[in-house]
Amino acid sequence: MGLPVVHFEIIGTDPQRLRTYYGALFDWQFDVGDAAAEAVSAPGTYGFVHPDTSTGGGGIPGGVGGGAGYPHRTLFYVGVPDVEVALRQAEHLGGARVSGPHSNRDGTLVVGFFTDPEGHLVGLAAAG
Repeated sequence: MGLPVVHFEIIGTDPQRLRTYYGALFDWQFDVGDAAAEAVSAPGTYGFVHPDTSTGGGGIPGGVGGGAGYPHRTLFYVGVPDVEVALRQAEHLGGARVSGPHSNRDGTLVVGFFTDPEGHLVGLAAAG
């Protein structure tokens, strides 16, 4: 396998309602705080979902967030060594840069977004 999917997101205009819904549907527990960047979610409204390793379960980490003015989307992030390089490659292959790179406050995570040639939004993530 090539580069792995490392994170997922569900973004909407009412993050609390979405967290309530997905919490009830999938028994997800959320750690609410800030997203990697305000381009992802309004400050203090991003609910992180962590994989359950205590029961031998798996899964990837994710988050539910957004706020007023954030477009509705579901999104997956692919782990890459360098977000800027990956965004340039996406553009070279016919995609379009949407946003980024963006670093979180402590510089430990960098994210970016592009659309593929058919308009699907894809996220990229790298350690900062």
